[in-house]
Amino acid sequence: MRFRNRAEAGQMLADHLEEYAGRDDVVVLALPRGGVPVGFGLARRLKAPLDICLVRKLGVPGHKELAMGAIAGGGICVLNDAVVAEFRLTDEDIARAAIAEGREIERREHLYRNGRPRVELRGRTVILVDDGLATGASMRAAVLAVREYAPAQIVVAVPVAAEPTCDEFRSAVDQVVCVMTPEPLLSVGSWYEDFAQTTDEEVCELLERAAGTEAGR
Repeated sequence: MRFRNRAEAGQMLADHLEEYAGRDDVVVLALPRGGVPVGFGLARRLKAPLDICLVRKLGVPGHKELAMGAIAGGGICVLNDAVVAEFRLTDEDIARAAIAEGREIERREHLYRNGRPRVELRGRTVILVDDGLATGASMRAAVLAVREYAPAQIVVAVPVAAEPTCDEFRSAVDQVVCVMTPEPLLSVGSWYEDFAQTTDEEVCELLERAAGTEAGR
């Protein structure tokens, strides 16, 4: 089975999260950019507010698609020690990447929120959503960032993931929900018919629509 696109993946993910529908303590937090179309459909089905958790992968110099870790707001940094050791990465290498990606987080924060305040997370059930998990570096950073806001529960929810990665998260959060755990995973994108890059414009549009829906309730 493959998902047609991220929108369909969000609907299928919602089928596995019906227990959270209609609850006023639930918040859906999507990881931009690809997690936002998934989170949009999920939030609509659950009748929950949608917000973003800004995280950026730290690419290995010369191999940008290979993650040596990830950062989130508030100085959160998660490293893949095996990758750092394999490529003999220095503190300076990591710092340079973190500074560059930190600037991108700031840019997206300003653009995507467009003056809207963050959704309150304290004491609430937070469902963290992305379009898939491979190594899980970005999601680990997201979990650490969300913990700083003292939620009651954290749920990691994705359409597709590597089973070992899901297993790692089960000891770190309250619940892990995944529609598919194919073996081998190969890549997240290989399980989507349409895995075109989500644009800034699409993210802004979906967040505005979600905010309008929430205000109208």
